[in-house]
Amino acid sequence: MIDHIRTAFNDQFSEAKYQSLLDDIEKTYRHRPPFKISETPVFLPKNLNSRLLEACEEINDVLVQPNFKELTSKAIEPKYSVPGEDEHTIFLQMDFGICRDEKGDLIPQLIEIQGFPSLYFYQDVLAQTYRKYYSMPDKFTHLFDGLTSEDYMKLLRKIIVGHSKVENIVLLEVEPEKQTTRIDFLATEHHLGIKTLNISDLKKEGKDVYYLDANGRKTGVEKILNRVIFDELVKRDDLKRQFHFTEEINAKWIGHPHWFFRISKYTLPLLKSKYVPETHFLSNLAAIPDDLNHYVLKPLYSFAGTGVIINLNRHDINMIEDKENYIIQKKVQYEPVVETLDEPAKCEIRMLMLWEEGAERPQIVNNLVRLSKGEMIGVRYNKNKTWVGGSIGLFERE
Repeated sequence: MIDHIRTAFNDQFSEAKYQSLLDDIEKTYRHRPPFKISETPVFLPKNLNSRLLEACEEINDVLVQPNFKELTSKAIEPKYSVPGEDEHTIFLQMDFGICRDEKGDLIPQLIEIQGFPSLYFYQDVLAQTYRKYYSMPDKFTHLFDGLTSEDYMKLLRKIIVGHSKVENIVLLEVEPEKQTTRIDFLATEHHLGIKTLNISDLKKEGKDVYYLDANGRKTGVEKILNRVIFDELVKRDDLKRQFHFTEEINAKWIGHPHWFFRISKYTLPLLKSKYVPETHFLSNLAAIPDDLNHYVLKPLYSFAGTGVIINLNRHDINMIEDKENYIIQKKVQYEPVVETLDEPAKCEIRMLMLWEEGAERPQIVNNLVRLSKGEMIGVRYNKNKTWVGGSIGLFERE
């Protein structure tokens, strides 16, 4: 997005360097991510940085309202009710498509919002690995608020570990070795020293939670770093387990499951901003728009884009019986702004935030970028394409 920096990067790119970068990540964690890692980071200019920060703060103004829980109470179905909800989310992400406004300037448009952890550790690894293989301008950083990578890791440790012993903290997932984001689990283990456990590995005695260590000794669990998508877990009736989310436990959730539902597509109709496309609950729609080709239909609860209809017609809407579980959102026109060695790529930026206990607002700390040359962001739309996939944004410092 900054011509001379983009040209300088493209000139130094080579397929050999790219393969070395991939091999480096694999060697460090003895694991190669199954998702596509992009050939390039993205360099973001100051004017776009300012708009992204403004967009995040306008959205956060809604999340910090005293009545936010009341506004989102219907987001949590009784079967998903989990004891021990905290005052606010710990993890927060906002996905923005990069578009152009009526003046032709770059502007972020909110795609989704999520109160759930996502690649916080891996994204720092990725940024540092790009720097290892390519010459990067010093005044660009992937972190915010003046954080260095060391500061960033200290902050994550403070929020997740705090005063607990690492053996009493677990990262919890369903069959973590099979998950696409396993690289982040490994990076979390590396930096924090905590264990990643399958949900089937957790045991209970009354309200106490524990697991068996390598020597078969009971080890109590004080904190659960939750990476389980709860509504996905409900479908896994094949899993043998003693631990159930809906039961009261003597352990603290680091990322309580309720925030996955409260801060989600369910939140989008509550947001009014030039950075947020018009969004309505399908059940609240007074009339079906005549220009349905300018809208996209999304189920409230889905993962990785499943169930999304981008080429929408009246028949699609009329066929939906549970309209309260869908939103209709004005489409955004992604701008192909990242020059590659063939066609330019579209860009989506996820702003990663942390909300410390007792803090008034979330803090923007890191980011994640996804590049696409297809109709949508995602693997299925980018098969056999290069210079697409997961990346990092490098922001021009003030």
